[in-house]
Amino acid sequence: MKASVVAKPDNLEGTRMKAIVYTHYGPPDVLKLEEVQKPVPQDDEVLVHVHATSVNAGDCFLLRGKARLMGFGLLKPKHTILGSDIAGRVEVVGRNVTQFQPGDEVFGNTVECGFGGFAEYVSVPEHALVLKPTTLSFEEAAAVPQAALTALQGLRDKGHIQNGQKVLIHGLTSPPSAARGMWTSRARLVQTTSLITRTKISPEMGSGMT
Repeated sequence: MKASVVAKPDNLEGTRMKAIVYTHYGPPDVLKLEEVQKPVPQDDEVLVHVHATSVNAGDCFLLRGKARLMGFGLLKPKHTILGSDIAGRVEVVGRNVTQFQPGDEVFGNTVECGFGGFAEYVSVPEHALVLKPTTLSFEEAAAVPQAALTALQGLRDKGHIQNGQKVLIHGLTSPPSAARGMWTSRARLVQTTSLITRTKISPEMGSGMT
């Protein structure tokens, strides 16, 4: 039987944490580093000590108020801590959590549970997380949920790529974690930059051309 660490304030190490907060819409200058209340997970939630997070287009839209008509706050932000893609280590689990235990390395997406990734800790339902592969760093895992899955949907669901096909990806100059998320297709990857017309192969991703 898995021992469960019940989420109560008196068994959480400290009740405050640092977070990047915004209380009104605007440019990045409205973001402030503040000390806020550390979340206490509910019975079906997991408290994650965030080791890495990524910035996505959605964060920029929310920051500038471009999603205010989509239920994210008409006059001011509904959620004051941005950050949807996280990777970290489980700190505490709620009494009803069955998939994780303290110490597990996890990553996931918090879009449907209030964001909050730009902080030292975030509490999310267990269904928002999966175990992090040991072959990925926290930084690489945090880049996967939105960026890699969006690319995967475009290639697999819309592009209908097949095993063995060659795929040309423009602008793939960041770490290869997103590409690893798409690798399930086994299609060969060709890396280019947006300003250089010649193609080059990325040996880091194991890609090649014959």
